[in-house]
Amino acid sequence: MLPRIYEKSPAELVQWCQEQGLPTYRAGQIQQQIFPNRATQFGEMTNLPAKLRELLAATFTLLPSEVVAHQIAKDRTEKLLLQLHDGSLVECVLMREDDRRTICISTQVGCGMGCVFCASGLLGLKRNLTTGEILEQVLRLDRLLPADEKLTNVVVMGMGEPLANLKNLLPALDRLTADDGLGLGARRITVSTVGLPEKIRELAQTGHQFNLAVSLHAPEAELRTKLVPVNKNIGIEAVLEAADDYFAITGRRVSYEYVLLGGINDLPEHARQLGHLLKSRIAHVNLIPMNGVKELPFAEPSAPQTGEFVAILESFGVPVTVRKRKGADIDAACGQLRMKREQQNLVVLKAGPQP
Repeated sequence: MLPRIYEKSPAELVQWCQEQGLPTYRAGQIQQQIFPNRATQFGEMTNLPAKLRELLAATFTLLPSEVVAHQIAKDRTEKLLLQLHDGSLVECVLMREDDRRTICISTQVGCGMGCVFCASGLLGLKRNLTTGEILEQVLRLDRLLPADEKLTNVVVMGMGEPLANLKNLLPALDRLTADDGLGLGARRITVSTVGLPEKIRELAQTGHQFNLAVSLHAPEAELRTKLVPVNKNIGIEAVLEAADDYFAITGRRVSYEYVLLGGINDLPEHARQLGHLLKSRIAHVNLIPMNGVKELPFAEPSAPQTGEFVAILESFGVPVTVRKRKGADIDAACGQLRMKREQQNLVVLKAGPQP
């Protein structure tokens, strides 16, 4: 399989042009076509000589994965299921709201964190995505927009634990923030994590002011370990201390993601415990009513229960918002579309060839 051209850094692309006997400015022209110009194949790069276009097509790929599913919701949320060269499936989402165009991208095939309410981890972790596979999601979603619209925000909250694949994620984010990439400000990029303390500190040391979203989901250790099994070896205090360090180093307020599971972690006592944890911190809570997945035994909370949870947090002076459900009429839950496709493939394999 030929490599994706954007797996080369700008400096490496300049070097490649030099090795081919090309003027170095060609590297900038190629970058222009990949990112702001949204080329979908090398033949569209008509500002380049025909021979160079042929050379690029013989040496690199641009969008090699296959779109095996493309769902569009009534609210114009779009979800892609991409099949990679090894048959692995990953999801990515484009969300539209007023003047914002936000995408959600994945960093792993599956997830190894084991959160009991998340469809992404039901099939386990298969592997990390490469930098190119992460970037291809961005490029494909960007190309769903009309010419007069641009991506405004990126959230790394799709399949997988982003900080477990920081080695491949950071170069991808560098391309998104670069002037010769998408030119996004770091503050328009949010990286989610279940809470890996040393990786949180590593992200803080990059010098970028990315937003950090910590998936907390419970206000005390025993319940969090039931919902987020990796908490057993980490602990809430270690996660909060790392998040405090992130704020101290970057100056960026940390968001705490909290999936509300009806009757499990959405009681008034849980809200009070969470309020005590965060009242002295520069923090924001993002409440996420459970997005139903038929394979999981959890239900979304009632609206009054959610409202009471919000009111209690606000009484502690903790800023809180309730995330709007996007793409409710499609397989919107993270990992849900991939899981459905994998199950279909498994049924076909079990059935075997038909006479």
